[in-house]
Amino acid sequence: MMIKKNIIALAVIVFFYSCKETQKQEAPQNQSYITVSDTQFNTMKMELSSPVERNFDVAVSCSGRIDVPPQNKAKVTALANGFVKNTKLLVGDKVTKGQALLSIQSTEIVDIQKEYLDVAEQISFLKSEYDRQKTLYNEKITSQKNYLKAESEYRSAMGRYQSLQQKLYIFNISPSNVQKGKIVSAITIFAPISGVVSVMNAVNGMAVSPTDVLLEIVNNNDLHIEMSVFEKDILKIKEEQTIKFTVPEASKDVFTGYVHLIGKSVEGEDRSINVHGHLDDATKQKLLSGMFVQANILVDSQKGFSVPKDAVFLENGKNYVLVLKSHQKGVYSFDKAFVEKGSSNEDFIEIKLNDIVTNKTSILTKGVFDIIN
Repeated sequence: MMIKKNIIALAVIVFFYSCKETQKQEAPQNQSYITVSDTQFNTMKMELSSPVERNFDVAVSCSGRIDVPPQNKAKVTALANGFVKNTKLLVGDKVTKGQALLSIQSTEIVDIQKEYLDVAEQISFLKSEYDRQKTLYNEKITSQKNYLKAESEYRSAMGRYQSLQQKLYIFNISPSNVQKGKIVSAITIFAPISGVVSVMNAVNGMAVSPTDVLLEIVNNNDLHIEMSVFEKDILKIKEEQTIKFTVPEASKDVFTGYVHLIGKSVEGEDRSINVHGHLDDATKQKLLSGMFVQANILVDSQKGFSVPKDAVFLENGKNYVLVLKSHQKGVYSFDKAFVEKGSSNEDFIEIKLNDIVTNKTSILTKGVFDIIN
């Protein structure tokens, strides 16, 4: 009986250990591992490397726009009430200073010339009368009242004459031609600066007034960058510091400039200061006035461990790299490791080392997105 009980107890123990071993063998492997065969690794031209220490720029981020100095922009107005008589310009056309842009026909211009002509004819008579009354007054022949009246009429007419003469100059009309009876009904508007037509509002036959902007001209020969830097960062900014910027809406290219002037007052509700940057000639040729820019002003540099940008991927709002766990029997095994990002440049990104990711850790740096997607 005792032997039978021992046999049963032994059988139970053997069964228990057998089940435990089976469970151990059937336990699932770490599902976070990603495996790649040697063939896949070589075919997809994957690469491994460890974090490398390098210098990273410390930058102040800001936004701004490409602009030109005030003297390189001009708005052309109508000068008088009237109608656009003739224009052939289009946006993008190049113009030179003094070039005829358009003509405006106006009865107002005719009236001014007629008034000028009338006053010009009165001037000689009023001047003669004034001189006569002055002589008579000095000889005690006429009254002071007559003398002062003649003087007032003459000076008043002379003021109107000079005022109308200046108006004619503004309209590009020769006063001497008007005095000869050559009255015109249209005036020509000339380009105040050389440049390119950036805005064209005028069309033939359009009614215009002196406040209407008919077209705008911009000269891009002196393009620069205007940036707004927040008050908290302004003390880091110095003249001659390098500016790296992009034009997000037009290109992914990174352009370079340098700080030329720093504003001396805090402006606006956002408490920002204007910073003026200069560009080299090659950069100017690729940009246009008015472009929005995202800029980084390089204020310092610091060392940090880095990997290529393609080595870091985002998952559920966190940044990871693929760390090599083993390479056995023709199979690479990788595990995802969380990393904290730091500074970056065009090709590399700084990662903060931790217990899992050290400066000796092998990380997949090329081909990451081919196996995580």
